[in-house]
Formats: sequence, structure tokens, C-alpha cells
Amino acid sequence: MNFFELVSKFKDEKALSRPRPYTNHSVSFKKQHTAEERTKMLEKVGLNVFNYPANMITGCDFLSDSGTTTMTDEQWASLSLGDESYGSNKGYFLLAKQIRETFGEDWEYDPINEKPSFYLFHQGRPAEYALFKAISTLGRGLIIPSNGHFDTTEANIESNNIEPMNLFSEELVDGMEADFKGNMNIEELRELLKEQSKNVPLIYLTITNNTGGGQPVSMENIKEVSELAKQYKVPFFFDACRFAENAWFIQQKESGYNKKEIIEIIHEMFSYVDGFHISFKKDGLVNMGGGLFIKKNGLFARKYPHLLEFLTDHQILTEGHPTYGGISGRDLMTLVYGLRTVIKQEYLDHRIQQVQQFGQMFIDAGIPVVTPIGGHAVYLDINKFFHGTNMKGEDFGGISFVALLLAGYGHRAVELGYFAFGKFEDGHEKHPRVNYVRFAVPRLKYEEQDLRAVVEAVKALHDHKDKIPGVEVEYGRELTLRHFKAKFAFKR
Repeated sequence: MNFFELVSKFKDEKALSRPRPYTNHSVSFKKQHTAEERTKMLEKVGLNVFNYPANMITGCDFLSDSGTTTMTDEQWASLSLGDESYGSNKGYFLLAKQIRETFGEDWEYDPINEKPSFYLFHQGRPAEYALFKAISTLGRGLIIPSNGHFDTTEANIESNNIEPMNLFSEELVDGMEADFKGNMNIEELRELLKEQSKNVPLIYLTITNNTGGGQPVSMENIKEVSELAKQYKVPFFFDACRFAENAWFIQQKESGYNKKEIIEIIHEMFSYVDGFHISFKKDGLVNMGGGLFIKKNGLFARKYPHLLEFLTDHQILTEGHPTYGGISGRDLMTLVYGLRTVIKQEYLDHRIQQVQQFGQMFIDAGIPVVTPIGGHAVYLDINKFFHGTNMKGEDFGGISFVALLLAGYGHRAVELGYFAFGKFEDGHEKHPRVNYVRFAVPRLKYEEQDLRAVVEAVKALHDHKDKIPGVEVEYGRELTLRHFKAKFAFKR
């Protein structure tokens, strides 16, 4: 018997917990502010967790997973390789090559010999704003449908006098169990295009569907949207912020893809679209950066060639030279390495399984969350959480919950429901279809002990949910993007 045969007798991977696929590079200690200190600060900021100082968070911070990635040692080392030249810095050429390698040959771009189809911005929001501003020049009465526009995406569309339309899947709306609840509602999209295709300049598909509970989109759905887009000659774009996580779900859940590499799946996904916008602060694994990418021979470039020059002018006016686009040379270098890391199987396995284990802790504790668990966050279902209590929709229970969780236990989550996505019109609240509190898990940052402490805190609030008061909106009820600016007080 050789040594490996001997080892094999004792080796049973299924019976063992696996260690993390990374080691800690550095740690930061937090000052342990008391519940009284946190309460006083929350009162000062009007119970708005966006305005609560991050250095006073003694627990976990789930407000956003944008820009909260723990970078790898390769990324930290790459900072010293950054070229801060104003025009045509070294990192720009390396990034152009990496974009092709990550997203496929359709996205090849030669910075020396070609007109721009590759627009960098300091983060995702100005990238999407530039796209919608360009589209707004095409006329009035335009509609951009999506499987679920996120809050700032929707606001950017509306600010350019375009109508955002959310075509959620039936499974998501009805709360049914399905592997790909983030899908576009194909029947509703078909009806829209049949009746108003001339008013639809672009179809937008968010992968994964952040507004819809972080749920993934299937390759089948991507193909179906692509086919309809081609039939009606409408360009098709991704909001691609979590493209790698979406590819992992396709690999794990969709027939015919379980033996394919993540990179193969990504290349297929992006072969179906004419362009994409992305916040690199998500699946770019960096703390700053965004981009807008137009396929050279795609329908958008052929149908609206004049908009490419418009985008270049807008980028120069708002961000700087196209070869850095508001991103420092150091951050460009970390992005090159981030795009290499995010497609690694071991990274995605650990990342998404950690989020799913976090969600399972909630389920085991009897706390209502959106299922199946998505790839980047756990979404607490606020309507089910307060079921059986006197909490009404206009009491904004999600706002109350996140304030009490932060004050009492030091953990910060965010309400993405009746207040964040709702509107106050004609003296009445217009509620959206979803009413969630999101716990977006930062990448490579927390361990099981941290996440378990959060579930225990939520369980304590759930056990006393009938004692949680609603809130009054003291300021900002009528404002756009009101959840960023409003102030609240508990009802007495």
C-alpha cells in the first residue's frame, strides 16, 4: 500500500468542514460603543442609518456590499504598480486586455486604433447616468424595461425623463420557490414590445436581480430576452454588477452547465448582449470604479452610432480623460487583478455558500427571508416579519427594524421596501411590490461567528416584534431618492 492509498482510507471530504480558501492579511479593531451612545447618535441623524457614522458600528455593516471588499495581497501589491499619467496610463491598456479575457472576444478593444466603446467612470452610478442621458436625446415617451431596476438605476432613468418599467418574474411576485426568480417576465416583455417597441430604446437585464432579493437570472431567460430584442430590433444590455455570481448560479442550478467553467458561462452570457454597465465595486472586487461597454458590432453601436461620441464627450466633461475616467491609476491596477480573482471557482464557492449559510441561519431561527437565498445578500421579508402585529404599511416597519437593530445590537442593515422604493403622490403612499430589509454580505470580510451574532440579534427583535413601534417621517417624504435623505422618529 502506498502513502496515498493509506491516506485515502481516512479521507472523507463530505464529512469534513472545509477551511476558508483564503487567509487573513490584516485585522482592524473596533471601538466598542455602548447601546446608549449608538441610540443618541441615531436620534441625531433622525434614525437614518445612511447618516450614522461607520466608525460607531460595533457589529457587522450590511448597509451595502459596494466598495466593502477585502482586497487580496495581489491587489494590494498592484497599488504600487499604478501609473497616474493623465493620458493613456499603463493600467488602461492592461484593463482593456483583461475586459476581453473576462467577458469574451466580443469585447476586444484596441485603445490605440479604435474609437472608444469602452467608457470608464469612478463608479457605476455615473456610468448608468451617462447611458440614460445619451438615450434621452432620442426623444420623449421612452420606456426602459427591466427584470428589476435598482433604486439609483430607476432614479437615473427618471431623471432623464424616461420611464423605468419593472417586469418581475411571476415566481418572485407570487413568492414561489424557483431557482431563477430574478428572471425577466418574458410574457410581459413580449406584450410591451408588441405594443410599444418604437418607444423602447433599450432592454435592461440586471444580473443578479438586486431589487428582487438578489435572485439570479437563468441562461435560458437571457437567451429569450435576446431573441425578443433581436426580433424587435431593440438593443439589449446587462446591468452586470454581479455577473460572476450569476454565472455561478447557472453553473450550479441550470441543466447543461454543471460541467462548464465559470469563464465559459460568462463568455456565453455576454455574447447575447449589445452592451453592459457595471459597478466594479461589486464583481470587480475593488473599492472604486465603474464602466460602460458597447459591443463594437452590436445593435446599439449600429443603431445609435452618434451616441458613442456623445458618451465620450460626457465622460471627458464629468470624469476626465477617457483612459482613466475618474479612476486613479492605482485603482485601475487593482481592478485588473480583481477581475481575475472573481472568476475563480474557489472564491465563488466560498462567497456564495457563506451567504447561503447565513440565510439558512435565519430560516433555522424561524425568521422569514426571501428564498432561495441569493448570491450576495439575505433579504428579510418585512411583511411576514410583522405578520400578526399592528404594524401597517405606512408605519414603515423596515425603518423601525433597522434603527433598533443598530441601536440595540450594533449591526447596520438597510430598508429596501415601502420607503426606499415607494413614493408619496397626491397625499398617499404608493407601495412597491417588495418590502425587504437587506443584509448585503461584504466579500471576504466576516466569519461565521459574526454572522451568527447578527441572526441572534434579529431573533431577539422578532421574538418581541409586537412591541416594535412604527415611525413618523419628519422630513423628506416627498423627495426623490428619499431613503438617502429622510429623517424619522418613533411613533409614541
